[in-house]
Amino acid sequence: MLAAVKLALRITNTAFDSEIESLIDAARLDLQLSGVRSDKVNDDSDKLIERAITVYCKAHFSLDNPDYERYASSYDSLKRHLTLAGDYIETVE
Repeated sequence: MLAAVKLALRITNTAFDSEIESLIDAARLDLQLSGVRSDKVNDDSDKLIERAITVYCKAHFSLDNPDYERYASSYDSLKRHLTLAGDYIETVE
């Protein structure tokens, strides 16, 4: 996931790897707290999860991000769709 997010952020060095990893972890936790299944949240091959995490990181990477609102809104929309999709939520039996 780190490589995909770094590519989206257009970062080629390793100077920000720990910050980016922290954002990836925060995105995963936020998705789980919203009801997305942990196995899905941790599936790096799932393109919807990858996109949600990437957009979260794009929103939160810089404190003075002029596009914060746009990316945060996009992330919230993706998160909402994931929490409504039956394949992504915990089922109660």
